[in-house]
Amino acid sequence: MAELLIEILSEEIPARMQARAGEDFARILSEKLTEAALSPQEIRQFTTPRRICAVLDGIPLTQPTREEERRGPRVGAPEKALKGFLDANGLTSADECQIRQVKGADFYFISRRIEGLGAAEVLPDLIAESIHAIPWPKSMRWADSERRYVRPLEQVAAVFDGILLVGSVDFGGTMGSKPYVAFTRGHRFMGDDDIIPLTNFVSYAQSLENAFVILDPKVRQSKIETDLRELAKSRGLEIKADPALLAEVTGLVEWPVALIGAIDEEFMSVPAEVLTTSMRSHQKYFSLQTSEGKLAPVFALIANINSTDGGKKIVAGNERVLRARLADARFFWDQDRKVKLSDRLSALDKVIFHAKLGTLADRVNRIRDLSKLLATKIQGADQESVDKAAMLSKADLVSGMVGEFPELQGVMGRYYAIEEGLPPPIANAIRDHYSPQGPSDTCPKDPVSVVIALAEKLDTLTGFFAIDEKPTGSRDPYALRRAAVGVIRLVIENQIHLPLRDIFRVAHESYSNLPSGSLSAEKTAEALLQFIADRLNAHLRSEGVKHDHISAVFSIGQEDDLVRIVGRISALGEFLASEDGDNLLTAYRRAANISSIEAKKDQLDYDGSVDPSLLSEKEELDLHKALELTRPSVEDHLAAGRFQETMSALASLRNPVDNFFDKVTVNSDDPKIRINRLHLLSSIVTTMGSVANFGEIQG
Repeated sequence: MAELLIEILSEEIPARMQARAGEDFARILSEKLTEAALSPQEIRQFTTPRRICAVLDGIPLTQPTREEERRGPRVGAPEKALKGFLDANGLTSADECQIRQVKGADFYFISRRIEGLGAAEVLPDLIAESIHAIPWPKSMRWADSERRYVRPLEQVAAVFDGILLVGSVDFGGTMGSKPYVAFTRGHRFMGDDDIIPLTNFVSYAQSLENAFVILDPKVRQSKIETDLRELAKSRGLEIKADPALLAEVTGLVEWPVALIGAIDEEFMSVPAEVLTTSMRSHQKYFSLQTSEGKLAPVFALIANINSTDGGKKIVAGNERVLRARLADARFFWDQDRKVKLSDRLSALDKVIFHAKLGTLADRVNRIRDLSKLLATKIQGADQESVDKAAMLSKADLVSGMVGEFPELQGVMGRYYAIEEGLPPPIANAIRDHYSPQGPSDTCPKDPVSVVIALAEKLDTLTGFFAIDEKPTGSRDPYALRRAAVGVIRLVIENQIHLPLRDIFRVAHESYSNLPSGSLSAEKTAEALLQFIADRLNAHLRSEGVKHDHISAVFSIGQEDDLVRIVGRISALGEFLASEDGDNLLTAYRRAANISSIEAKKDQLDYDGSVDPSLLSEKEELDLHKALELTRPSVEDHLAAGRFQETMSALASLRNPVDNFFDKVTVNSDDPKIRINRLHLLSSIVTTMGSVANFGEIQG
């Protein structure tokens, strides 16, 4: 067994592509090694801005020897067929073959022993194929070559068992062929002149660190986090958490050095979100804040080099660049406040939301219409405030600030609304109507915000489903899955009872100019209900709800009120966890199985009513009476949404059902009594089935 060490050195790889590329390269290598009977015992991969490294431990020195058997033509086949088989396998005579019988006929066979090749012979081509197979999101090619790579390649180091592999990676065009080497280089500015020989991974990683390259991205990220935290602590401040920025910066440096700079006081009057976004988006700076969460007039940056002056020149240069950036942001802030949100509405008519769904002005009108309906369903939602918030919800999209920083949509609308003196519920609704945008995002609670947030998402879902632009597989360009989860969270977390089928129909009617071929309101509503159901299923399962409990309620297909659905699922789970529920489930299965088997055998339907005059045994009389009492009780509790009481009503059936199965023989010798008892069993299934499809319950 030996170690294979590969390093692909290139110009800087975009940070967002590094981790996936490293994983893909390791996966492809592993698959190709397995196909070549050289499976590694362990494979690790590391990435930096300039390099992708893979180290594979426990690779056999040679491929195993194997026996290969091939079947030829039938004995007595035309001579041409036999000659073709012999020629293809390097044989001259049929005497060199074996004859074996297959299904009563004789066939020619050859068996040969194939010696395994040395791994050093197989690996060079395998490595080249793996490099060419890395699936980059975007890549480059050179001159007329069809080969592609993300950035110009400098060299490929490949060492097996401490020895250079003989081979190359050919990209054609102007990049040409890159022979494998047994060395690498260190940091571009502080160690690029150092030639680092490669023999094994341990010495390679240590030598790189000596040449100012931290190979492991996890170690680099940990160092950045620690250094930033200590730097902030020295100023009595905290680093504003930003996992995405941290991951990106980790992919921008090989030798991270944390530094801190100052923000001119003149810019601190600009909203904190603007400053933070400007620093983050353009410069990759980290924001610092006080223990109370207030933005501090300083920023942190990660340099990629040690400097002799302790970073003073680097900080000064970055402060100068930031000053210009923030001056632009302050300009947008000052200019935008000169125009009221309501005065921006006419500009929305010039912005296309979607070619088939109209302009942003059309979208705002639809959201207003839908908000008026939703406001009647949500307690505390003032109609006038709802309409004002809906009307202004998209106005900031045509502001200078949001044009520069689209991620501030809604946030800037709130600030501009506050500057105009609009009431907080309206201003907050403009900001919050995009929420929640993920499982960890805060869900709005204020009634006005909830109404606008729901209307925005319901309009999005309805429009795109109507024109048949629903998600397929992993493709979801309009983030409709996120919108559906947003609707689910808004409804459930705020306990809003909404008849979704009717809401979707109304939303569809708001689209006055849908293109021909669009789905009808009814078909759109049905498709959306199924989509919402699928998303709710996934949402509940992520929270630990058993999938069969979800299926048991969903398969009934009667509900479009998500609060009721979740309440029913929750009550069902508690019921099945009880002794009564567990025993009644067993009885349900027994009743369902017997009635199903007998119905199939008799080719009859036993869903009819029970004839009380044919009941004679005490246990069957008791069961019939219990069912007659329980059925209306279950119906009343279900209609009122009292799901705990519904389950309690079902639990009352346990003893009568148990006694019936203990004492009564269903298949009586009297045909009329037998049929009547099968009707009684069917009544158990029907009564319980009105609550949930207990046939879906597993275990």
